[in-house]
Amino acid sequence: MANRNTLNRRKGVVAMFQPGTAHTVVPGAGRSVELGVASMRVLAGGDGETGGAFTVAEFAGTAEGPWTVPHLHRGFEESFFILDGMFTFTVGEEPIEATPGMYILVPRGTAHMISAAEGGGRFLTLMVPGGLEEMFFALGRLGPEAIRDPAARAAVSARYDSIPVSS
Repeated sequence: MANRNTLNRRKGVVAMFQPGTAHTVVPGAGRSVELGVASMRVLAGGDGETGGAFTVAEFAGTAEGPWTVPHLHRGFEESFFILDGMFTFTVGEEPIEATPGMYILVPRGTAHMISAAEGGGRFLTLMVPGGLEEMFFALGRLGPEAIRDPAARAAVSARYDSIPVSS
């Protein structure tokens, strides 16, 4: 019988995980970028790890206030699991007070933004399919306020299906 990677290639999916082997990322490891208000650490993502099927990233920071500009994604879902702190996720017109242990799924095509309460916090993000993590690395190269700057976001994000919208 063919192994899983062989079967995935036949279906047009390339997965780099090896059957029978765990993918682990120890604390402090993983591809990271500083975004000013928060840092992002990729736990699994990219063509080399997931074949672009998904990305899991941790965002953590102590900044209060907006961590993003209002935006939407046409081609993928984005979901969040709150680990620490308190956030307000505005999904469409609905503000959602998010506390540790909460999970929020933002369907494709839905405008959303994230704002942190005093002290910031930490959450996991699942992006399906993957690839959006590259936008954050591009924004990190533009400087610490690029993630919240509508002009910087507009210049970079269109390449990654992250479309700024007016609030």
